[in-house]
Amino acid sequence: MTSFSEAIRTFHSDDQSRDSFLAEIDSALADTREPHSKLVAILDEVHAARPLPPDVYAAVKRRIDEASLSAPQRNAHPLPPDNADETRVQTTPAGFTPRHSSGQTFSGNGQVVAELDQVKGVGDTLNGRFVLEECLGIGGMGTVYKALDLRKLEASDRRPYVAIKVLNLQFRGNPKSLIALQREARKAQTLAHRNIVTVYDFDRDGSVVYLTMEYLSGQPLSRLLRNPNFKGMPFAEVAPIFKGMANALAYAHERGFVHCDFKPANVFLTDTAEVKVIDFGIARVFQRPEEETEATIFDPGSLGALTPAYASPEMLEHREPDPRDDVYALGCITYELLTGKHPFDRVPATQARSAGMKAARPDDLGNKQWRAIKAALSFDREARTPTVAQFSDELAEERPAAATGSKGKPKLMLGAAALAAAVVAGAGYYFYDQSRSEQEGAKSAQETDVAGSVVVPAAAPPAPAVAVVPSAPAAPSAAVASAAVPAPALTLDAVMPALAAVPCSALVATVHDQTVDVQGYVSERYGMGRLRQVLGALPGVKTVNLGVQPVADDKCDVLKVVGPYWTANHQTGRPASLRSRAPGARLTEGQPLIVDVMTPGFDSYVNVDYFQLDGTVVHLLPNERAKDNQAPPHYTATIGTMGDWVVGKPFGSELIVLLITPAPLFDSLRPDSEPKADYLRAVDARLAQLAGKYGRDHVAVDIVQISTQARKH
Repeated sequence: MTSFSEAIRTFHSDDQSRDSFLAEIDSALADTREPHSKLVAILDEVHAARPLPPDVYAAVKRRIDEASLSAPQRNAHPLPPDNADETRVQTTPAGFTPRHSSGQTFSGNGQVVAELDQVKGVGDTLNGRFVLEECLGIGGMGTVYKALDLRKLEASDRRPYVAIKVLNLQFRGNPKSLIALQREARKAQTLAHRNIVTVYDFDRDGSVVYLTMEYLSGQPLSRLLRNPNFKGMPFAEVAPIFKGMANALAYAHERGFVHCDFKPANVFLTDTAEVKVIDFGIARVFQRPEEETEATIFDPGSLGALTPAYASPEMLEHREPDPRDDVYALGCITYELLTGKHPFDRVPATQARSAGMKAARPDDLGNKQWRAIKAALSFDREARTPTVAQFSDELAEERPAAATGSKGKPKLMLGAAALAAAVVAGAGYYFYDQSRSEQEGAKSAQETDVAGSVVVPAAAPPAPAVAVVPSAPAAPSAAVASAAVPAPALTLDAVMPALAAVPCSALVATVHDQTVDVQGYVSERYGMGRLRQVLGALPGVKTVNLGVQPVADDKCDVLKVVGPYWTANHQTGRPASLRSRAPGARLTEGQPLIVDVMTPGFDSYVNVDYFQLDGTVVHLLPNERAKDNQAPPHYTATIGTMGDWVVGKPFGSELIVLLITPAPLFDSLRPDSEPKADYLRAVDARLAQLAGKYGRDHVAVDIVQISTQARKH
């Protein structure tokens, strides 16, 4: 009798057809008593030593899954060995009987009562639309295929391929699997980032449940690391890969999600040198969930999925997820990229900790970088680097000061604080784009000598032309000497009074050298041309960059009340932020209004108001449906995901205002909608009272201006 281990090795040693090989596998699986985890480990061991064709690997893996479902008593230990790369998934909860879509079940002794569920593989079609052409990889939740989208093909789409994750049979056997995939799709759609794979939708074809994603051409990072010739990379080559991974994780963490199964197989390197993080399938909310009912109904962590070699000790101990768990995994992967080896020889963190294992310092790594990696690899969560952003900063290679520019000038036009706010919270994106267009317009004005150019002429008229005689250089004239007098130093203190004097505005500035960058809002009546002129006339100002949005006069009453708090919030680095999910903050009739909120570093109360064009204000939070608006420090939340507010008439520019207060803004709920004037009078008095009692720094405001338009028919 041929064992499964012997049968799997016959593919390369025997001259037999694919069908006869799979028949040998079926025979071996019918006789084996090995558990599912052992069979998968044997398959992976053979595949690692001498790779099988992707379709053959997928076919064998599918047969292992089927055999395990047909004999659940063999699956008492369904977890792969600790040194396996595949995600561990507890597939059969105690007391659960696998049930097919037909309603038929397995008997308790493992004998099959009904035929197995439908299985899809290479060559099959899902819902008459997606043709599975190639197996791209297999994970704990499912198998990923390259698929041809026939609908895109008919439409002559130049990119007709998608990636499809088909749930494994055992995972489908869990009654929560469809909920899991739905949550994965929603989370991945929420995590819209250039370094996170784009997820389109989820669907089912009979009993087959699948997820559609963007198709990426390239290879998983695991393939690079497992290459026998890979011995590590220089830090300069690791840096862009690390940055892509770190950006993706930091973005997810800002929105309250921990990946929970971050590993090389879930990092994809595209042919265009992009880094994409995939499979947020078991990511869990680590902060207070925005939808408590969903968190109660389904917790993907209950499926027990993790990869031992990259899981932190806390994950292996089943503690609540934390961003530092992903930091540990990121540290392991970074170490592997630098050295070609896992820092603890792929030993699970709990075992490595008990054995007193320590990672060896990589060659040619600076002291600063080594300290950063050691902190990320700490077995103690409290001692581990708290955030991916800090890990990224500490790992950054030290560069000489000259790298910032030939004269030490920053290369970015935006101030550092403004740029950080744009990256962290996203709300500065629109400002930055507008600032760039302002700069381009200014450059055009300079080239055509148009009045109002951002280059401010010198106070004194230019000196007459001076002939330069090469053979007899003369002493500089008085005019030339006066031109060499340095301009007065530009300071923020000189700029702020000018901004404060602008009526109907909320403005904040940063200065460097002879340049002033301004962000915020100013009335259309005052105009940006006048604002530029006023700033350009200040001593020491040579260049003015405006990232300012014009607002209609009907918004001046709002800016008068909240503008000073908005300015203070932005001057301190924008610890409280509000961001619209709509690209460019532009929404069309029928679209839901969805905003992201981040609170500062103290316990606070969150108030979000929508000032409409009809002169009313709608209270998005709190209101009768959402009364609880108390938030812990550095809390992030999304408001409007349930489609509570949908864009309608009248259309134009409207304001959404975030008010962060140290105590409830009002003693009782106000009506869901009320006249703007009445509300602003009450808010003005209450904010002044709270600022006087708790300090002005404990009252924070952020503003988003959205533009709405009618649906095109």
